[in-house]
Amino acid sequence: MSVELNHTIVHARDNRESAEFFANLLHLKITAEWGPFIAVALSNGVTLDFATIPVDSITPQHYAFLISEEQFDAAYAQIGQRGIEYYADPHRKKPGAINHNDGGRGVYFMDPAGHIMELITVPYGGWTS
Repeated sequence: MSVELNHTIVHARDNRESAEFFANLLHLKITAEWGPFIAVALSNGVTLDFATIPVDSITPQHYAFLISEEQFDAAYAQIGQRGIEYYADPHRKKPGAINHNDGGRGVYFMDPAGHIMELITVPYGGWTS
């Protein structure tokens, strides 16, 4: 059997707020709720399991998502409509801009818990054959 990522736990100050923020932004579904977790499924079978924990225990993480150009357009429009600050770089030195690395587009922004989210349309290094 090959090794695949099945799920990861994403710490949140409010699991519902973070799960809905992410699911709504990328037109995904909340697929399960059990115990302290609210799961959002990605198209490759991986779930992000959002869990509420004390705010002072949250360590910001980086989550990068490879999406289509159409999905990028829709998410980028929502980022603007919601007034979410965004950046072309992970260090937040280029506010209000997107990047054009490797022939695609990318944007960074924070989720409600302070995690650094990244949307890209081409993997870093470009597409390989």
